[in-house]
Amino acid sequence: MEKQGMKGVSRRRFLKTGVAYGTISFLPSYLALGAKSGVLPPSERVNLAVVGIGGRGDGVRRNMLNSGLCNVVALCDVDAEGSHTHASRYAHQVTGKAPGVKGGKELPEVYPKARFFTDFREMFDKMGNEIDAVQVSTPDHSHFTIAMLAMSLGKHVYVEKPLAHSFGQCERLIDLAERSGVATQMGNQGHSGANYFQFKAWSEAGVIKDVTRITAHMNKSRRWHPWGTGISEYPEEPLPEGMAWDVWLNSAPVNPFSGKLHPGNWRGWYEYGSGAFGDWGPHILDTCHRFLKMGLPSKVTAVKRKGLSELVFPVESTIRFSFPERYGMPACDVTWYDGQENIPEVEEEYGELVKDKQSGKASRRPVELRSPGKIVYSKELVFRGGSHSDPLMILPKEKYLDMRRSLPAFPQKNSDHYKNFLLACKGEEETRSPFSVSAPLAQVFNLGVIAQRLGGELDFDRKTKQFKGNKLANALLDPAPRKGWEEFYKL
Repeated sequence: MEKQGMKGVSRRRFLKTGVAYGTISFLPSYLALGAKSGVLPPSERVNLAVVGIGGRGDGVRRNMLNSGLCNVVALCDVDAEGSHTHASRYAHQVTGKAPGVKGGKELPEVYPKARFFTDFREMFDKMGNEIDAVQVSTPDHSHFTIAMLAMSLGKHVYVEKPLAHSFGQCERLIDLAERSGVATQMGNQGHSGANYFQFKAWSEAGVIKDVTRITAHMNKSRRWHPWGTGISEYPEEPLPEGMAWDVWLNSAPVNPFSGKLHPGNWRGWYEYGSGAFGDWGPHILDTCHRFLKMGLPSKVTAVKRKGLSELVFPVESTIRFSFPERYGMPACDVTWYDGQENIPEVEEEYGELVKDKQSGKASRRPVELRSPGKIVYSKELVFRGGSHSDPLMILPKEKYLDMRRSLPAFPQKNSDHYKNFLLACKGEEETRSPFSVSAPLAQVFNLGVIAQRLGGELDFDRKTKQFKGNKLANALLDPAPRKGWEEFYKL
């Protein structure tokens, strides 16, 4: 059968493929809501498979459904016992309020006939022809294989951030996304929000220009902070009933099950997660990287590492990325801070204006940056931004107030990140964070993780995409998969 979603296949034909397999039917709830509800009939929706249905996967799944543009036809999770409760609830939820949705938005039939799997490979084998698109919300180390298999079968793919676990995996995702022609999207949701449209408009208008340095920071507590320092081996606990541990391990090295890995704690381990970089970097530095055309750094320096382990991320780290001159833009240093006590400051000249109670005189003071975000320093202006969709403010505040009426406007009403993806699956929009954009961004964080792990100063050749004179660092760019998973690296 011809692959679905590949170049040259019309979108209407793509969506109608499901009809031939008897998976689509018109629902009484849709007919009751009527055409003016904005909810499409099932035959016009994208048939979505959800891989990873707990935690973040549950939130993404709900947002996809809220768009009214998809049918969930398959659910896949390695934790059959823990997740099957969710799967059963979803499958029997015929109508009603979507959980966690403000205002209790009414949805049409949600998952009337969704099938549950513990292995994504079996899911594609048994019902690949019924799937148009795949949502991947699994641990970092397993994003790659699921996305590669989906794209090789012509399925559109939404992958939670960070896109992949290694530099080499990102290279392969870029290549296959281009060859397959499917719609791709990384789940850095702010890339469809105010931060994206403002940064784009201000860059194009020359308000943001000649940026020479950026301070990026995320100083919240991380899961591994209480126990990560000095840990030298993986703990082992009894494997829960229904847990498909070999599938969870995916192409990564084999280690025993424990609560320090699943659920959620995998983010703190070098072999499975991407630390604070992978978790928050895509929400903080995405627009800087894209609209300042940063590409890859020429040097990555571990300025500070505290609370070290050979297996687990540091408790605190400061990593500096040095980007050379490019496209007429000056060289730029991006300095990343993580760790609860590793707090950068806004310099006094850009800080808060405070009046002395006795004298009444106003003076500025430096400000500690505790909420996740960034400070962007250009030759003329300084900008402060948060994470996700938060827009930029010009510092100091008085400078912003003087300029605000002359600043370029930017569009305020746009499809959100989930709707943008599903509309792209239907051929009606282009995704804003496709792999061609999000993979190079993820690769910056892949390089940062290597610096966190090894320390020191690492020179990187942007053309050969190799570290200069460092065999160990180069080995970490593209670790080989474990035996039995090599095929995904050859697709």
